[in-house]
Amino acid sequence: MSRLLTSTLRGLPRIAKPIYTVPGRSFISSSTTTSSSSAAFAQEQQSSDDMPVAVKTAAQWAEFGRDHVCHGLGRLRDHVIVKGSGLDLYTAEGKKLLDFTAGIGVTNLGHCHPHVSRAAAEQVNNLVHLQCSISFHAPYLQLIDRLLPAMPHESLDQFFFWNSGSEAIEAAIKVARQATGRQNMIVFSGAYHGRTMGSGALTRSKPIYTQGTGPLMPGVFSSAFPYWHQLGVSPSTSEEELVRLAEHQLDLILRQQVNPKDVAAIFIEPVQGEGGYVPVPPAFLRHLRDVCDKHGILLVIDEVQSGFFRTGSYFAIEQLTPELRPDILVFAKGVANGFPISGIASNKELMGKLDVGSMGGTYSGNAVACAAGIASQEVYQSGEIGQNVAERSKQLYAVLNGLAESSKTKHLIAQVRGMGLMASIEFRNTSDPLTLEGIPEGTAVPKNIGKRVQEYCLNKDLIILTTSCFDTIRFIPALTVNEEEIDRAMKIFTEAVENVAREG
Repeated sequence: MSRLLTSTLRGLPRIAKPIYTVPGRSFISSSTTTSSSSAAFAQEQQSSDDMPVAVKTAAQWAEFGRDHVCHGLGRLRDHVIVKGSGLDLYTAEGKKLLDFTAGIGVTNLGHCHPHVSRAAAEQVNNLVHLQCSISFHAPYLQLIDRLLPAMPHESLDQFFFWNSGSEAIEAAIKVARQATGRQNMIVFSGAYHGRTMGSGALTRSKPIYTQGTGPLMPGVFSSAFPYWHQLGVSPSTSEEELVRLAEHQLDLILRQQVNPKDVAAIFIEPVQGEGGYVPVPPAFLRHLRDVCDKHGILLVIDEVQSGFFRTGSYFAIEQLTPELRPDILVFAKGVANGFPISGIASNKELMGKLDVGSMGGTYSGNAVACAAGIASQEVYQSGEIGQNVAERSKQLYAVLNGLAESSKTKHLIAQVRGMGLMASIEFRNTSDPLTLEGIPEGTAVPKNIGKRVQEYCLNKDLIILTTSCFDTIRFIPALTVNEEEIDRAMKIFTEAVENVAREG
């Protein structure tokens, strides 16, 4: 950490918080917190090589960011964050924020988990980078060794690491096309697979991610996801009927728009992320496997956000369809707790069809990120993370379901859904009649409920996110969240929802 940021941390108390253990190892988080002022942040410093560092207040740095950071990058607030510990973030002004975003599902083990950070620091002193096309390096191989027993199907035994979820999707596209000799892809309404030209072409959650940048990658067909919004039916529609309708739409795609023999792969998220935190019905996943087997199409499971115990198991499909065989599994986010690494796993037959040299990338499988990934798997594989997700998710859903049933707030809420600590609450919207099911005609429903609730929470120092084109708030805290932190967050959230209900 530069001396500029270190200056904000001096003379402050230390926090000791138990996290989780791996047999033979104790994971106690001991981290320095910050309560410094912006004046301390502005204190003149020298960098490690004695080059002068700019002297600015926190407000000036925020203004600097607004001036020089790409306009296309949005933010909830213009805070300058200088420290993270567990679920806490600290700003340059000394404000402490309760983070229920985990870097959008990345820091699954909390900010700066000591075991992961220690492993990365040790690796920095051994080998920072070795380009993957030059030679093997130990952390790359050791991470594979750690991931192999965690794969949701034993056939997934060859890996390629990249840096981000979008890049991993690009890798899956390349494997699918090269292995099948076909070009076309099928995705689902509400899907989010990335923002690059290939992955962005697969994304169907919001137009903002690719608008004005076309033409995107051709050959992509979109079918209906088994979610009531996507099918234009009421929220109370049975899962069986949702599956039937979605199967029918997929059948029409294959009969009217693209011949199955020209389809390389079907991509699906077992829990849609940007689509609204919507789990896929298990019967629909089984249907996709049957369709793919019938027509020689590859089934690509995108667990970029739902993987690494986010839903309570290593991968969401283990709960939804334990027997399911993905042809390609895509993962990222939680794999290394904040260090940039992503990957795909497939079988030797498919990977063996790739031309040598066709895969690669300057930072692919970076040694430090791999070391962080190994340490993260050690914590995941202790078994205590999954147990904590089960306990804390019950606590979280109890509050959300309580709001949906409360006489004070039920007229605001269309649905509570999710899996594990990938939870969401969708609010009613007068411009969307489907969401008004179950309330008396003429009931006054406020506008912009989600944004107003989020704003209230942000003003109370709780960071939460919206998601999808529907009025939905998602909860995605670190998987190390404790009972008190859930209680604190849910108290603020309940106040926010009740406040909107009173104001109307």
